[in-house]
Amino acid sequence: MVPYRATVDVPHELVEHVSWLIYARRCERRSRWRKLDCFQQALLALVHLRKNETLPALAAGFGISTATAWRYVDETLDVLAAWAPGLHKALTGLGEGDHVIVDGTLIATDRIKADEPYYSMKHRRQGMNVQVIARPDGTPLWFSRATPGRTHDLTAARAHGIVQACLTRQILILADRAYQGAGATVRTPYYRHREQPEHYQQFNRDHARLRAPSERAFAQLKSWRLLRRARCSPRRIGMIVQAVHTLLTCSYSG
Repeated sequence: MVPYRATVDVPHELVEHVSWLIYARRCERRSRWRKLDCFQQALLALVHLRKNETLPALAAGFGISTATAWRYVDETLDVLAAWAPGLHKALTGLGEGDHVIVDGTLIATDRIKADEPYYSMKHRRQGMNVQVIARPDGTPLWFSRATPGRTHDLTAARAHGIVQACLTRQILILADRAYQGAGATVRTPYYRHREQPEHYQQFNRDHARLRAPSERAFAQLKSWRLLRRARCSPRRIGMIVQAVHTLLTCSYSG
């Protein structure tokens, strides 16, 4: 392979922040000398996430072996995922009178159709289901761990404890029709609203307008191209989503 110069569209400050997290992990483990310094390791991982470059190509560009590149990326993802907020922490400060948007998305994978647990009938492709809780403006508060693509959104929301956590705090949830039957504080559109009186139709229009910003959360998540079509094991996607959430949080605070 022939290395060449390239750029990645992430702020320099973000790379520095990640490098400090890596430095702290190395100090904690009393790690010995490494082939790449903390900044280069952070850059390696961010390029992999942002551009979905293959590890052999990245290894050639950074002058290391593929195995070393894999180990560095995996370590960085683990460091970032550890900083992702849990569900209860993400809801801190919210309570009665507040509302959030809950929605699900599919992280596509390269699994074959025969891998039944990963095949989503809704999306007609293989992948992993990820739930998001977003603020009314679309800013993501929390991303769930990944579950097989055939998991129904309502089943996933219940399994992750989203419905119960919001009920405990009396937080109103705006969700699409996939969450009908959730009860608690979940509000979904009416079915066959065009056959209903005008106020039903108006409710659905208002509901759709308030829920629309949730697409921003998924757009920001998938701006990291690795999550547009993951080539890794499905079991690693949950950690990758948590790592990206930490990066998004750093971007907001920066």
